[in-house]
Amino acid sequence: MTSSEAPFYLPVGNEVDIFTAAFDGGLAIMLKGPTGTGKTRFVEHMAHKLGVGVNTVSCHEDITSGDLLGRFVLQGGETIWTDGPMTRSAREGSICYLDEIVEARQDSIVAIHSLADHRRELSLERLGGERLVAADGFGLVVSFNPGYQSVLKDLKMSTRQRMVAIDFSFPDPEIEMQIVKHESGASDDVVSDLVTLGQAVRRLDSGLREVSSTRTLVAAAVLVANGLEPREAAMAAVAAPLSDDPSLVEGLRSMVETYISSS
Repeated sequence: MTSSEAPFYLPVGNEVDIFTAAFDGGLAIMLKGPTGTGKTRFVEHMAHKLGVGVNTVSCHEDITSGDLLGRFVLQGGETIWTDGPMTRSAREGSICYLDEIVEARQDSIVAIHSLADHRRELSLERLGGERLVAADGFGLVVSFNPGYQSVLKDLKMSTRQRMVAIDFSFPDPEIEMQIVKHESGASDDVVSDLVTLGQAVRRLDSGLREVSSTRTLVAAAVLVANGLEPREAAMAAVAAPLSDDPSLVEGLRSMVETYISSS
C-alpha cells in the first residue's frame, strides 16, 4: 500500500456517511462493536479519506489526564512542556482516537468533555490556564466493546450524550469474504471455508466471552497463505484463542473439522 492509497475498508452499512457528517459538523464520534470488527481500520480509512492525521491512544486503567493532555518533563537540564495526544491533535487539527475508552479511569475521561461538545476547546491548567481552541480538522473519536460493559467499566451518560454513535457488527458473508481475501491473498476455497466457520461459531450458544472476529479469520487465512495446513491454521488463529476450557476447545475443534477442508 502506498501513501496515496487509503487503508482498505469495505463499508458494512451507513458508517461512512455518519462519520463524514459528524466530522464535518464538529461532532465527537463513538464507535461501538465487538472486538475485531474493523473499528480501528475504519478510523484510519476515514482519516485518509478526510485528509487528516490520527493520534491513537490505547486506553488502559492507569492512563491519566496528564497522559492525554500533556505534562512537564525534564529535558537537557530544563523543564519543558510536552503535549499529550489529545492536546497535540487539537493544536494540529487531526483526529484523536481513544481506543477501548472504557478501560481508562473515569477522571481521565472527563478531561475530554470540553473537546467533545460545542466548546471544542481545552483549558490547560498546568500552562497557566491556556485556552486551546481546536484547530480545523480536529476530530475526537472513541471506541469500545459493549460486550465488556459493567458497572465499573462503562461510559458515563454525560460522556455518551456528547457523541454521535456508530454501531459496528460482523459483516455479511459476502463482504467478509472480500475482506479476508484482500487481507490474506488466500484462495477462494480457503476464504469461503473460514468465513463459513466464523459464521457458525457466532451462532453458538456456548458461553464463549467472544466469538470469531473478522480479524481472526484474516489471521487464519494468512497462516494458510504462508504454508500452514487449513485446519491447523483455523485451530491456531480462530478456535484456540477463544477459550482455554478443554471441552469448549474440543467442541471448536469438531467445528473446524466440519467446516474446513483438510487440504
